[in-house]
Amino acid sequence: MKKSDNVPKRACGVLLPVFSLPSDYGIGAFSKEAYAFVDFLKKAGQKYWQILPLGPTGYGDSPYQSFSTFAGNPYLIDPEFFVEKGLLEKEDLEVLKSDEPSDKVDYKMIEAHKYELIRKAFGNIEKIPEASKVQDEFEKFKKFNGKKWLFDYALFMALKDMYGGRSWNTWDEDIRLRKKSAMALYREKLSGEIDFYCFVQFIFYVQWNTLKNYANKNGIEIIGDIPIYVAFDSSDTWANPELFLLDKDNVPIEVAGCPPDAFSKTGQLWGNPLYRWDYHKQTGYKWWLERIGHCYKLYDVLRIDHFRGFDEFYAIPYGNPTAEIGKWRKGPGYALFDAVKKEFGDVKVIAEDLGFLTPSVLKLVKKTGYPGMKVLQFAFDAKGDSEYLPHNYSSNCVVYTGTHDNDTTRGWYKTLKRDDKKFTRDYLGVSGGKQVVSALIRAAFSSVADTAIIPMQDYLELDESARINIPSTLGGNWQWKMEGDELTDELCNRMYGYAKIYGRIVK
Repeated sequence: MKKSDNVPKRACGVLLPVFSLPSDYGIGAFSKEAYAFVDFLKKAGQKYWQILPLGPTGYGDSPYQSFSTFAGNPYLIDPEFFVEKGLLEKEDLEVLKSDEPSDKVDYKMIEAHKYELIRKAFGNIEKIPEASKVQDEFEKFKKFNGKKWLFDYALFMALKDMYGGRSWNTWDEDIRLRKKSAMALYREKLSGEIDFYCFVQFIFYVQWNTLKNYANKNGIEIIGDIPIYVAFDSSDTWANPELFLLDKDNVPIEVAGCPPDAFSKTGQLWGNPLYRWDYHKQTGYKWWLERIGHCYKLYDVLRIDHFRGFDEFYAIPYGNPTAEIGKWRKGPGYALFDAVKKEFGDVKVIAEDLGFLTPSVLKLVKKTGYPGMKVLQFAFDAKGDSEYLPHNYSSNCVVYTGTHDNDTTRGWYKTLKRDDKKFTRDYLGVSGGKQVVSALIRAAFSSVADTAIIPMQDYLELDESARINIPSTLGGNWQWKMEGDELTDELCNRMYGYAKIYGRIVK
């Protein structure tokens, strides 16, 4: 969020994934609970609602491993919408009632039933009075998005179903390599399924745009998140292999990750395909401009993940079991962001500049003018020399207590060493650990950072069971959701009090 006339100097917001909203149907969605959350944010003096990527989730249910960088996640569709439109009966939704604890997303149940409900609604369109109007809007949606990304994505998903969910690199060679005859054959053979997957996206965008418009009308802006990489098993990689570092058979040559560090002895092997940055440069970064332009239709502010990778990125030979062996390679640098500024002007961006930053990365962030991130949980080492301590900030940054990759603040404090705990209490001016969460929130709000974003779990003072993600692990991630009675008047007043005292209420 680079400072400009249309960006408030001091503001605040809440980090809460859409899937973490309360819901009777297994996962948070674009439902009445989402609108109630917008109302709550407005009443609490907030300006921003930060969410995680909205793409359809694949491996491990991670929003950072999506089947498409342009498509939306069908799991976030509100099923009650279909009841309101007469496309489903209320009792149809009973299959989405979860057996899981109410504070956990039930992915198993959703995978089993959500698509079948949307498919049933799709089949009932002709039965409703406004069928022709819905069909007209659907056709407009396909016409506008079809050749850009929609038809490739819909065919990809239809083929994925046909192949039993297998990754596209295991499909028959003719369609894996998108040979002309095979593309024509399957477009005809799977035309019904292609139209269904287009319909799913149509409904997603109708619901999301309605919710976003409601938020904007109530003074709430959406901070979205764009992963630097796309998943290998995605329509993006399958449909555009020339964009990525693949061999003649479309097999990755090198993949993305991070080298070993203090947090991981073997590094992080993400496995995403790397970009052919020389090719992107030759095209004037066309695909990236399309991707970022699409994001600004979804969000008001864009958080760009793993900003360091645009300066230098870590390349691991494909097939290596860990990230221990790899090489740093040069990224596009400022040229990409120069193209973005020429195309879109002074757009609102947050640079995720966490981790070990070299002088060249710092130079790139400074040149773009984008605010970086300051995470308070990274600050409290007993040595007392961290750049994440509030007294070291400049105003052009966004401060967080923690992010989706951190533990909750209550869980984090429990794991600190004794000396670090003492330094934390001394710095925050509190006598006991029970006061640390609220004191850390107050430290964020009182800092000179232009924007303060607090995860919802920290406002609720929840422990490690409410953590969103543990990086480089599978199972148990992306599951926490609110139970439904947490947004109390007391919490609203407390949040408003922080915003008012520290000058973060936007007039």
